Amino acid sequence: MSELAARLHAALPQTQCTRCGYPDCRGYAEAIVSGEGDINQCPPGGAEGVRRLAAITARPILALNPANGTEGPRTVAVIDEAWCIGCTLCLDACPTDAILGGNKRMHTVIEPYCTGCELCVPVCPVDCIALENVTGERTGWQAWSEAQAAEALERYESRKARLAREAVAREARLEAKAKAKLADLPALTKGEDLERKKSVIEAALARARERRGA
Repeated sequence: MSELAARLHAALPQTQCTRCGYPDCRGYAEAIVSGEGDINQCPPGGAEGVRRLAAITARPILALNPANGTEGPRTVAVIDEAWCIGCTLCLDACPTDAILGGNKRMHTVIEPYCTGCELCVPVCPVDCIALENVTGERTGWQAWSEAQAAEALERYESRKARLAREAVAREARLEAKAKAKLADLPALTKGEDLERKKSVIEAALARARERRGA
């Protein structure tokens, strides 16, 4: 990130909700710097958030863009455990790993880690996730502290690192299976069919190496 993008990023609440129209808070900060995004696209930050971004960019203060949502209190996701089917879709959607559970097992939300991003709600196939107001009439940055934003960012970055490690491990397992298959081919296949299968597996291995940057 550029220095300006880093300052803008630090001024965002780090809910990673994507309501700004970008994949995460960092993406939004970089979009503002490039001129693609404007300073009034972060509903969790609210009016105070717009003022912060305006001060950093020396742009005029704007009203929050209604196309991105409205300013409101901080919410926390709550799972109706009686209806949860353990599909794990909400685990995949949560940007801060604030949901615990396993396949076909009941899930639950770790309240202090939930940013109220709402990303788990639309993916639930049985509508068992609700959002509860936990800050009353306090909205925007009044409902969100610098410490909470820092913790949310730390958990988001940790999750990204975990997913990257898991992707590398998954690619390594698939590559090992492909190499084993390639080694076994001469004993299992002959003639043109052997060459065809070898070319398919070798192409898959080449793609895996390319994805790893190896």
